[in-house]
Amino acid sequence: MIKTFLVTGAAGFIGAALAKKLVEEGNLVITVDNLSTGFREGIPEGVEFLNGDCQDEKTIDKLKSRKIDAIFHIAGQSSGEISFENPVYDLKTNTQSTLLLLKLALATGCKKFIYASTMSVYGDQENRLISEDDTTFPKSFYGIGKLASEHYLRLYEEYGISCTALRLFNVYGPGQNMENMKQGMVSIFLSQALSANRIQVKGSKYRFRDFVYIDDIVDSFLLAYRSNQTQFKIYNVSTGIRTSVETVVSTILENLSKDMTVEYLEGTPGDQFGIYGDSSLIKHDLGWTAKTEFTQGVKNMIIWADRKSRNG
Repeated sequence: MIKTFLVTGAAGFIGAALAKKLVEEGNLVITVDNLSTGFREGIPEGVEFLNGDCQDEKTIDKLKSRKIDAIFHIAGQSSGEISFENPVYDLKTNTQSTLLLLKLALATGCKKFIYASTMSVYGDQENRLISEDDTTFPKSFYGIGKLASEHYLRLYEEYGISCTALRLFNVYGPGQNMENMKQGMVSIFLSQALSANRIQVKGSKYRFRDFVYIDDIVDSFLLAYRSNQTQFKIYNVSTGIRTSVETVVSTILENLSKDMTVEYLEGTPGDQFGIYGDSSLIKHDLGWTAKTEFTQGVKNMIIWADRKSRNG
């Protein structure tokens, strides 16, 4: 039987990758996207496109007549730095949108809701693996909005909706927006290297992250949907590997055959110094593990970016 899925943000990086996979599996996919950071041509072929804001009640009301098997809420402002520039917009796009989509799920009888949360909810932590049981103390408006959305999911479980929050760590890979210079560490550095033969790093080279390849991220959403659990669950989607900013830069340089300069500048507001996540819970419950090693993932991304630039 053909399933109908709502994937918000399918003009963007993660949403497009997930929507493409769902369509390939023979499903009907609807997306809501305002094209603020994504691209119309990025929406996979076969996806039904509703141009609008997920935080706009009139836009979401247009879907009330549809039977939806699951909602994957991925759309939203995704930069901690940008959230300081317009906190009200961040609140609307990342939190109000979640509430409206949960209300849609309730109105349409949709029983599955999978949410793209973030490791930013943790804030600064000790230099150790961070689990879902650790304290949350976000340093950015973005992280606060995502954490608030998690609590809305928890409340809506009481209405019979199976809700899952996936705390995504640093996602990278082919398809990432190379024009957005305020979101996505790997894509920012790679874009600078390819376009200007230099990399400008905002903050210390000793900062670190936990990088998860896009294909592995898509798998986490699919496994969350296919799970039989009904209780509200939160999962880290992480590799458990601590990768420094310096390593990110050197990995890019090693895979580009050109001279490059690297500059270190002042950091940005709300930037976490470093975090890497314990993914044992999602492995235990859903059988998910990260399969793509960082060096290989960067190589794949460089091949994609080179092909993209050649094709215009």
